Amino acid sequence: MQIHESAEDYLESILMLKEKQGVVRSIDIVNKTGYSKPSISVAMKHLRENGYITMDKEGFISLTASGMAIASEIYTRHRVLTKLLVSLGVDEKTAAEDACRVEHDLSEVSFEKIKEHAKLHLSQTSEESGTH
Repeated sequence: MQIHESAEDYLESILMLKEKQGVVRSIDIVNKTGYSKPSISVAMKHLRENGYITMDKEGFISLTASGMAIASEIYTRHRVLTKLLVSLGVDEKTAAEDACRVEHDLSEVSFEKIKEHAKLHLSQTSEESGTH
């Protein structure tokens, strides 16, 4: 399923906030992304209409199964790419920013190869340092 990069970012943000805080409201997304309340409101409406999120009467946002699938995939890409870039010597902030730009456009084939490389490299690094 093909969705816009911005929708992927919103779904990823919802997942990250849910993991960190337990509950998510639109204002949390405003605070995390820096976008305006009206922009977030419109985005949440579109995500709801497309079946990626639900919102209860108190305004708490939950990911649907399809929303969670997309959010999990993007968040996994973000973490793997960030970790790889940091292991190459990139500072954490830059690595996270670059991972955010790359995570959406990278093919599944390339990402799988990056994951394989990262596992191999990171396991060798921990073996060399004596940690596991």
